[in-house]
Amino acid sequence: MTITPQMLGQVVISGILAGALYAMVALGLSLIFGVMRVINVAHGPLLMLGAFATYFLYHGLGLNPYLGLPLVMVVMFGVGALVQRTLVARVVDAPELQSLLLTFGIAIALVNLAQLAFTSDIRSVEYLTASWTVGGFAFSKSRVIAGVLAVAITAGAFLFLGRTRLGKAIRATSQSPDVALVCGIDVDRIRMITFGLACALAGAGGALIAVMVAIQPEMGQIWTFKSFLVIVLGGAGNYPGALLGGILLGLVEQLSSLLLTAQLSEAVSYVLLVLVLLVRPTGLLGGRAT
Repeated sequence: MTITPQMLGQVVISGILAGALYAMVALGLSLIFGVMRVINVAHGPLLMLGAFATYFLYHGLGLNPYLGLPLVMVVMFGVGALVQRTLVARVVDAPELQSLLLTFGIAIALVNLAQLAFTSDIRSVEYLTASWTVGGFAFSKSRVIAGVLAVAITAGAFLFLGRTRLGKAIRATSQSPDVALVCGIDVDRIRMITFGLACALAGAGGALIAVMVAIQPEMGQIWTFKSFLVIVLGGAGNYPGALLGGILLGLVEQLSSLLLTAQLSEAVSYVLLVLVLLVRPTGLLGGRAT
């Protein structure tokens, strides 16, 4: 197959759009690890809850999935705060293996509860199915809007972390919980808010994904893996690294789908993960930066 500049250009733009969504979802995972040193394996199932919330708001209430996005984020913030306060707070200062096992259990529970409540049937939010054609490039409307909204939400998160008093308290807690506590910051409250924010970002990702692809209770597993890969690429706890890792993963996936067979392109992400862990285990930008 001959690869034309037009094909390459469309793949690069599609990769950036996909990478923006990856970065937004992974930023939540990076926040949790940066502030609490908790490995949240339940991040993908929480994203799944956001997708189903969007589905039921659309089909049950007729709410535009994009207008319902803020509501989904608020609901998922509450879910995250509740999960952190009742369960995750118990393993914050424990060895990382304990947090891994706890969140793994939460992930299994969420998936099984979703299967009981929603069944394993595949569902979809058929809101935008057409494409835009610009200068010879064709792009799915839902993917373009998802990429643009992901960029806006991610930019808002960075502004929140860098400009607001609460955001600076989150960064201070990430750098040193003991020093933050001495400075009068309620570290336990900050950790609860951080987990809530991370779940809100995951919920936003689920809401945007629900418009693009079919959803089902086990859909979160692949997004947990993608989020971990993004933060491994950028550096665990490194918030700008999550953005870089997401864009890089999106580009690699799209380029591999163009250059390789379907079977080989699926393995590229796993190979990339192994290579980064071998060559630069702290990530491209290093870990735990704020």
